[in-house]
Formats: sequence, C-alpha cells, structure tokens
Amino acid sequence: MPSTRRVLTALRRVIGLGAGPRPRTRAGDAGRADASRRPVGGPGLARGPEPVSPGQSGSSATVELDPRRVGRVRFGYSPERDGEPDPGEVVWTWVPYEERDGRGKDRPVAIVAAGAAGEYLAVQLTSRPHDGDPEYVALGTGAWDAEGRPSWARIDRVYRVRIGGMRREGAALDRTSYDRLTAALSGRYGWR
Repeated sequence: MPSTRRVLTALRRVIGLGAGPRPRTRAGDAGRADASRRPVGGPGLARGPEPVSPGQSGSSATVELDPRRVGRVRFGYSPERDGEPDPGEVVWTWVPYEERDGRGKDRPVAIVAAGAAGEYLAVQLTSRPHDGDPEYVALGTGAWDAEGRPSWARIDRVYRVRIGGMRREGAALDRTSYDRLTAALSGRYGWR
C-alpha cells in the first residue's frame, strides 16, 4: 500500500497545489499571474454551456418566417398585461441573427398579430436610428427601453413567437404606432 505522503503528493499534483518545482517564468512574465493559479471560472478557463434563453430552442423557439407565405393575417390591437403576448405589446425573446447559423440574442419584438393557439407574429425592434429607411417603421419611445431611446421596428424580417418562448412583457405600443406598423406590413406583404 503506498505511503500517505506519496498519495498526498500525487493528489497535490493533480489539483495543482504546488507539488514539485514551480514552472520557470521568462523575464517579461514576472508580473503576470500564473495561469495554473487562476481561480476556477476565471478568465481563460473553459466554462459550462451558456444558459438557453426562452425562444432559443425546442418547441417554443422563435422562428423567422417567410412573410410572403404567412397567409391571412388578422391584426387587432389588444394589449393586456396578463403575462401572455398580445398584439400591440412588446415582449422579449431570443431572435436569430440574419446569418441563420444558430447564433442570436435576446431582444425586444413587437407582437403584430395572433395566430394559432399560443403563436404570434412579431417584428424585432432596434434603438439604432433608421429614419427614412423603408425597411423600418419609427415607433418612438416606450417602456420597453429602460434608457428611453426611440425605437424602430424592422419589417423585412418576421418571426413566430410562442408563449413559452418569451422572457417577459416589456410594454405596449400606443395605438397610433401599432396602426402605422401594421399598415407598413400590410403594404409590403399584402396582408389583409
């Protein structure tokens, strides 16, 4: 049976508690932290998988749709603070990037219409100015942006959002902004 001392020495080597000589450093490395002594979870170390955002995957995933294949759309401004998305509300969900490579981010979307049970049509919002750009509709400011910045709805990309795929209600568009947005979508895609 190995001695206790050999077992402890081996254990120290495995967990990096300084058994044996310390690695030599180059002259310019004297002020740098030894990478083997970084705390667990510190910079440069592998981390576990990133948490999955609501709407990112599974049956409640937010999916980009071909707006010309959506079919009949029934608009109807009906925001109601009940924890479920309603036409006219801004909710947060994971939105895929244009590259369609599996990446995306959590962002606000405006719900424009209700579809099948628990499904809604939405367009993403941005606070980057797009005055005069026909692919964006100015919405003004609202409680969905904590900094009070004006927002624009991007109408060249349309998403299906499911109840389980939203993170939270952000606020509601005013009726005038909702009507301006749905008129732009109807004009672009022939939705009636």
